[in-house]
Amino acid sequence: MGYVTTSSTASLTALDVSCRRGEEWLFRGLSFSVRPGQLVWLRGQNGSGKTSLLRIVAGLSRPDAGSVSLGEGRSGVYIGHANALKDDLTVTESLTFLARLHGLESEPDAIRSALRTLAIHHRRHAAVRTLSQGQRRRVALARLALERAPSLWILDEPYDALDTQGIEAVNGLLAGHLGRQGSVLLTSHLPLNLVGPVVHELDLHSGTVS
Repeated sequence: MGYVTTSSTASLTALDVSCRRGEEWLFRGLSFSVRPGQLVWLRGQNGSGKTSLLRIVAGLSRPDAGSVSLGEGRSGVYIGHANALKDDLTVTESLTFLARLHGLESEPDAIRSALRTLAIHHRRHAAVRTLSQGQRRRVALARLALERAPSLWILDEPYDALDTQGIEAVNGLLAGHLGRQGSVLLTSHLPLNLVGPVVHELDLHSGTVS
């Protein structure tokens, strides 16, 4: 299997990671690393194990073999395909809850600014249950606008259900994060059209990197 990079200062290092579902191996012997300031796009067919790998990297599940480790002083930020929002809370309450849960700034001004960044501020008093899927995604991703640390962002289909405006907002957050030497590992069924950052691709099936 190929490496994205080999660096002693890697934000993430995965060595010989394997995962199976029942009796079937989704992937075996996968090794790669992600450097500060680097974005890696995880590619693979549907059902190939992309989400499983992201959950392993995020520490939410264990590999069947191999190891995953974050670099010294690095932390991980995981936003999965599900938005993890509570229907009974308002948009403001939901983002405030997420911010406090993850130790982020949760003052009203910071929350309002994050919602504006994702262009969902106009629905700040609306209950989550009344939002469209794209609007829910914007609220979940607004958490990224509160992040300041050069951490590893682990994002499962962040562009899902977003329109052009939402995609541009996420791209801006990604560029800013990479600029402060943060790292990103993500999946996306849409092409990545970031201006500036180099996108590295990791094919889950072959283990090749481009």
